[in-house]
Amino acid sequence: MTTVAQAITLTGSIATVTEYLGFAINSILYQRGVYPATDFTQVVSYGGLPLMITTDEALTQYLRDVLVQIADWIGRRDCRRVVLLLTEASSDAVLERWDFHIEHEAGEEGEAARGRTARKTEELVRREVQAIMRQITSCASFLPLMTGPCAFDVLVYTAMSATAPAETWEETAPRQLHNGSVVKLKAFDTTHHWVNTSVAYRS
Repeated sequence: MTTVAQAITLTGSIATVTEYLGFAINSILYQRGVYPATDFTQVVSYGGLPLMITTDEALTQYLRDVLVQIADWIGRRDCRRVVLLLTEASSDAVLERWDFHIEHEAGEEGEAARGRTARKTEELVRREVQAIMRQITSCASFLPLMTGPCAFDVLVYTAMSATAPAETWEETAPRQLHNGSVVKLKAFDTTHHWVNTSVAYRS
């Protein structure tokens, strides 16, 4: 009997990128102590990798709504970047800027072709994402200690033509972190999408 590895589809790629963003944001909020550790529970994903996700109902609903909208934008090729900002609760000063840069497969919009012809399998993509999640977990070992209450915000860079519900989204400044240190993590691609992750922080 012969088995064939299943290549990831465009729909599967959108789901994979969105799922990664969800796990990454949850992990960062847990690792950086933005929410109490008691507000998280452990799940297993990506082939046996333990990950933390929130049990806070309001936060769960917020992240679900955000990710649904991001998935829609990715499907329309409107999403180019997702940023998770960690800020001081008292001053709103930016402490960390987690950047998830999303590139789309070359097509009519004219993105640069990458010369890849073979379609990647779901298993290969899973292993790549697993490696990045391990890196995110280990980032707590070198990032500065959070000494006070923190808050977070999610920014999404979209095409000018993108639309969003006015009651839940608004235009804002990019809120760059100036004169900080930047660490680039591993990247992964599904053939349909390429995701590069980095973190900028006060040094």
